[in-house]
Amino acid sequence: NLTMKTLFQSLLTTLCLIVFLPLANASGVVKAGQFEGRSDHVTSGGVAILTTEGQTLLVSEAEFFLDGAPDPQIGFGNNGFNSDTIIFKLRDENGAKVCVIPSTTDVSKFNEVYICCQKFDIPSCVAKISS
Repeated sequence: NLTMKTLFQSLLTTLCLIVFLPLANASGVVKAGQFEGRSDHVTSGGVAILTTEGQTLLVSEAEFFLDGAPDPQIGFGNNGFNSDTIIFKLRDENGAKVCVIPSTTDVSKFNEVYICCQKFDIPSCVAKISS
């Protein structure tokens, strides 16, 4: 049974994907990679960072899967997680995500996208990203 909130989140995610994913082909994909599990987590799916109309976006594939975490948050790292870079708290650990990366975050300084469990201060997964 879907609650109204779950239904709304699903519709919003679908709308964002319809709007933003075609732009990934037309606009500049800055970096991309595939998630791998960490700390005994099972994770799959890809992620891309793209620029469009003055914004930088982080977009995960519709097939993105994380086996669960009590407090999953997305951030960046350069051969290790940087907790100052958290940009988004995941409400749902599976499926496509579209996050606006703040203009103060210089993604060229990072070579990894992390999903970390802040509650336990451990990485759940990481994607090595490159151009």
